[in-house]
Amino acid sequence: MAAMSAPGLLTTARRRGLKPGVEYEFERLTLSRELSRSAVTRLLVDRAEHGGWELDRLRLTPDGTRRVVLRRKIIRQRSTYFVADA
Repeated sequence: MAAMSAPGLLTTARRRGLKPGVEYEFERLTLSRELSRSAVTRLLVDRAEHGGWELDRLRLTPDGTRRVVLRRKIIRQRSTYFVADA
């Protein structure tokens, strides 16, 4: 699942469990070399503040593109059944 959401930005998302009972959703971003360092910082801060993402990994490739992996914890709600005695 890939989508272009801004110029020079390619995203994909998937889910994976690292520890038993803890599940994370991962999003991979490929940022163009034309984006400045401050623009990338603003983009990542915005995703962290408004989307709940945290930085998992950032790789700067030899051609100048940045490959970023963000993650956020998936919180599952458990259904609670209340049975009243009749």
